[in-house]
Amino acid sequence: MLLLALDTATPAVTVALHDGDGVVAESHQVDARRHGELLLPAVDRVLREGGVKLGAVTGFVVGVGPGPYTGLRVGLATAAAFGAATGAPVHGLCTLDGIAYAAGQAGLEGPFTVATDARRKEVYWARYADPHTRVSGPAVDRPADIAAEVAGFPSVGAGALLYREVFKDVPDGMPELQSAGALAALAAEKLATGGELLPPLPLYLRRPDAQVPANYKVVTPR
Repeated sequence: MLLLALDTATPAVTVALHDGDGVVAESHQVDARRHGELLLPAVDRVLREGGVKLGAVTGFVVGVGPGPYTGLRVGLATAAAFGAATGAPVHGLCTLDGIAYAAGQAGLEGPFTVATDARRKEVYWARYADPHTRVSGPAVDRPADIAAEVAGFPSVGAGALLYREVFKDVPDGMPELQSAGALAALAAEKLATGGELLPPLPLYLRRPDAQVPANYKVVTPR
């Protein structure tokens, strides 16, 4: 098994190579506006550090969100292109599941909530019984609207840190953004045990910000 994992659903541009036993190489850069610019150089860097060519990869793992439209589609399109070029399967995983798994690696047992920044004063969030088991979500909501549902449980993720008035228990040392290393480890575990993975299709949860103008002026000849 040789998995190449990547995720662009959060401000992190994160890539990792996993051999089934552990992470061989990893790249992690945070820049919410440069996913398209940073992703392919990160892939090249990780493959070079791992000493392998793209054709040696036996499977690709991509975070399917939820996440903002523009950033999320960069990772999904890249993973799809890699799969088409090599013939290796492309597996999807919920981005929040990867963060939950990383929280488990950091020592959090559960139950807990994962929340990322969805912009527009909203969060993408899900509830977990433990780092492997999602019990609700993913969903997108205003933090105040879910205060009762997340009260009394620890929370992790950049969304939880951003809205501390709602997510009041945010333990120290927990992940804020996605880690491709954790995503790859979760995928390797699922593949080894027959667990379910997702198709590499986006979980947008809402329409993109960009809209076609409703009453734009026609300037072409009739």
